[in-house]
Amino acid sequence: MLGGPEGMVLLALILVLFGGSQLPKLARNLGRAQKEFKDGLAEATRPGSEKGATTKTEV
Repeated sequence: MLGGPEGMVLLALILVLFGGSQLPKLARNLGRAQKEFKDGLAEATRPGSEKGATTKTEV
């Protein structure tokens, strides 16, 4: 995991790369992507879900 100094360096690097005005948009898009990912995982693990159901083939 990241410690205090590493996190600060990472935050400063992101601020330099994307600029202060782009950070809220970037954070919003990351939040949406995370939500879609979690929803997809939940749908795939839901019992009876045809879309994400995986079946084991016994030989």
